[in-house]
Amino acid sequence: MATTTTIRPRALVRASGGPRYAVALAVDALGTGLLRPFLLLYGVTVLRLSAPATGLAMTVGVVVGLGCLPAVGRWLDRGARSTVVAASMLVRVLGVALLLAAPAGHVPLFTTAVLFLGIGNQAWPVAHAALVATVAHGRERDTALAAGRALRNAGLGAGALLATACLAGGATALRVLAAVTGLACLAAAVLAWSVRLRARPAAAPADDRNEGPPPRMGALLGANVVYAFCLNVPEIALPLVLVTQVHASPVWSAAIFVANTVLVVTLQVPVTALMSRFSRRTVLALAGVVLTASYLGFLVATSLGHGWGAPAVAAVSVVCTLGEIVYAGSAIALVTALAPAHVLGRALARFQLSTGFGLAVSPAAITALAPYGPTALWGSLAAGTLLSASAVATEKAQGPAVRPSSAPDR
Repeated sequence: MATTTTIRPRALVRASGGPRYAVALAVDALGTGLLRPFLLLYGVTVLRLSAPATGLAMTVGVVVGLGCLPAVGRWLDRGARSTVVAASMLVRVLGVALLLAAPAGHVPLFTTAVLFLGIGNQAWPVAHAALVATVAHGRERDTALAAGRALRNAGLGAGALLATACLAGGATALRVLAAVTGLACLAAAVLAWSVRLRARPAAAPADDRNEGPPPRMGALLGANVVYAFCLNVPEIALPLVLVTQVHASPVWSAAIFVANTVLVVTLQVPVTALMSRFSRRTVLALAGVVLTASYLGFLVATSLGHGWGAPAVAAVSVVCTLGEIVYAGSAIALVTALAPAHVLGRALARFQLSTGFGLAVSPAAITALAPYGPTALWGSLAAGTLLSASAVATEKAQGPAVRPSSAPDR
């Protein structure tokens, strides 16, 4: 059994891409946090679109944006790194420019703007993970990926808080926030591009006729669709349940969301380092067990009624967040460890595609199950997640284990 990874701040910054790249991530996250939570409000308030038309445009934009991922993966496999990260930020700049140029009532232009924003949001995690995997290896890479997620959540949270404080300004304030978002993404793109990191394309083995990742990643990608539901629990499932089933104040939803962000920012790196003593696959399976336990906890909490229901849901949400942290710290790390170097980009793209698909279908699934009661909602989520965790754990028998040591990745 390996020892726990030691966190050294300077080494962590270096493993994450260097100081300039870290600043780029912070600026991009802060700018994106200014607008992303309020994009629906922008369509309704500034462009005066109907809520259904705005929601449909956002869904179409995100789903179509997933189609860019195979091309991003191939681009990365040709050796590009910082250029792809910068491109993912520049695409969002174009999306913001289209938002600002869109006249009132223009659904097609708003949809196109959301499409470009969606492409940037989907391409960034893939490009970032590939860049980190190029400059860091083993458990140092895992910790660097966790640090990037913590930094991004901090930036998104800070941006959202700033935007919330400015919303009293109405449509004018939203336009200003959009413009600042565009400028922040542009500045971040310049910083990311200035890193000028490129990997030497790895040659495929002579007998490798399969261009994609190893077959043993199939269960991982399928399970990840269900795992990704946990990312929408604080934003969709809990507010819906608290208001419609527990009949609690919306303040509880806001408090849970803030607590989720704070816990992810503060615990993502330490928890990932703590889990480094175990294999990545074991940790990912454990994340599924923790998430399953939290879903069953929500089932019990919602049965307590109006008085104790809301505090109980809030307490269980901490367990759910811990499961999310363990999942986020092990899933993409496992993909980077399993994928051969010559298909790393495509493997990461397929993983992000499964994540994006899970995030796209989870709101519809959650809102469809909720009217049938807590058992239908939380029981289904618990069963699906536990089944996914079992699939991740048993897939280990089809190939060599990913050892927890810091040197070899498999």
